[in-house]
Amino acid sequence: MANFDELSAAQIAAGVTAGDFSATELAKASLDALDQREPQVQAFLQTSADLALAAAEATDQKRAAGEELGPLAGVPVAFKDNMHLVGTRTTCASRMLENYDSTFTATCVQRMLDAGATPMGKANMDEFAFGSSTESSAFHRTNNPWDTDRVPGGSSGGSAAAVASGEVTLSLGSDTGGSIRQPASLCGVVGMKPTYGAVSRYGVVAFGSSLDQVGPFGRRVEDVALAMNALVGSGRDPYDSTSQDCPVDFLEHLDDPIEGRIVGIVPQLMEVEGLTDEVKAAIAGARKVLEDQGAKVVEVDLPNIASAIAAYYVIAPCEAFSNLARFDGVRYGYQEEGCSTLAEQTSLSRAHGFGEEAKRRQMLGAYLLSSGTYDKYYYPAQQVRTLITQDYVNAYKQCDVILMPAAPRTAFKFGEISDPTQMYASDMFTISNNIAGNGGISVPLGLGKDSGLPVSAQLQGPAFKDRSLLTFARAIERGVDAGSGLGKGAPVAPDFAGRGGEL
Repeated sequence: MANFDELSAAQIAAGVTAGDFSATELAKASLDALDQREPQVQAFLQTSADLALAAAEATDQKRAAGEELGPLAGVPVAFKDNMHLVGTRTTCASRMLENYDSTFTATCVQRMLDAGATPMGKANMDEFAFGSSTESSAFHRTNNPWDTDRVPGGSSGGSAAAVASGEVTLSLGSDTGGSIRQPASLCGVVGMKPTYGAVSRYGVVAFGSSLDQVGPFGRRVEDVALAMNALVGSGRDPYDSTSQDCPVDFLEHLDDPIEGRIVGIVPQLMEVEGLTDEVKAAIAGARKVLEDQGAKVVEVDLPNIASAIAAYYVIAPCEAFSNLARFDGVRYGYQEEGCSTLAEQTSLSRAHGFGEEAKRRQMLGAYLLSSGTYDKYYYPAQQVRTLITQDYVNAYKQCDVILMPAAPRTAFKFGEISDPTQMYASDMFTISNNIAGNGGISVPLGLGKDSGLPVSAQLQGPAFKDRSLLTFARAIERGVDAGSGLGKGAPVAPDFAGRGGEL
């Protein structure tokens, strides 16, 4: 008997449709894998066995009735815990929302369910998505399945770890400054941040409203393309004013050749402080894989990219301060007891309900938006944003995609980075893409020769050219599968492969 974690999302959907196995069998296999692996990984804040079995049974009943099944029929999926799903809590990994029950379902979640996916639960994250290691979760840390003494990345660390450990086949995360691509890199899975506006944010608790975007994790590029079809296939969401129509099939050109197409590289990015030799070597290997398949590599310039982190940590805290002002201990969320005035209750509820990083970012945002400071920092940051966006426009006149690292290093140990500014640098290769609103994807390259941990490449592309990103990502995947010398990695972290989840 096979383990379900050996199957891709495409194979699962095809098998359920053909009757090779049932969605209920798959749900039980995923729940079994959760029972076996969660004590070591701790990827979830809440599992939803009842919802999963009910959804799986509904899928099986549709097949028995001869009805057409969705493209994700029976596929076990996890959702980051900032996404609403009726029947679960949405805590954002914060004491502030510890007991908050979802009253509606986010559009991105609903579209996955409409495509036939089975909801296995809510994945751990950095509190309110503030972090790059999932260490700021108020409830527990999530461990990297490749080495449980190391971080899975963040803020969508639980979503990445759940896929890397084989507990689920797909997951959703959100990416404000790299929170899909960086944990995907550290956990050795595929993680995609679509173009801003491609996927609805309705029902996703906001961090930075001009930066946030929802995207999928999977172990294969094809699985991510399937998830993208589900997320955007129903068109624009009227409940999200930034949502756009993306009338494309992300599978249609997935295996197209890349011969004659152009890949850009940014030389100065390969010399930045903090980038390890191991990652440099991996990116050089990815470049060779693309060149071996006929792609042409050219140098492009992003002259203002060095200012991206500075601009981001002005814009993002300002938006976070605005978005989190609603959590005041009055209407919902943690409420301090025994207060004599409303002002005291609000102050103490926020002081005790939020963790250290959440308070740090909100205080920074409050300062940056204050009189006399706003003009000095916020306006210049928005001007830098315009310059960076134009830099990308100019670069994409010369190339189809840009190749660069997804993270400067492999997964670090818990507690190894205690300085917040050093932690912020973990997203040095991803933040600029959120500022510009373009798409990006992290693709596993195997295991690093020095660390033995996953290394990945990042591809970035022009706005609403996400299908092209997947084509190039698939080309890299082909090279890795063919044993290109990058170091082929297991689809599931080896300590967890084959443990539980038998069909």
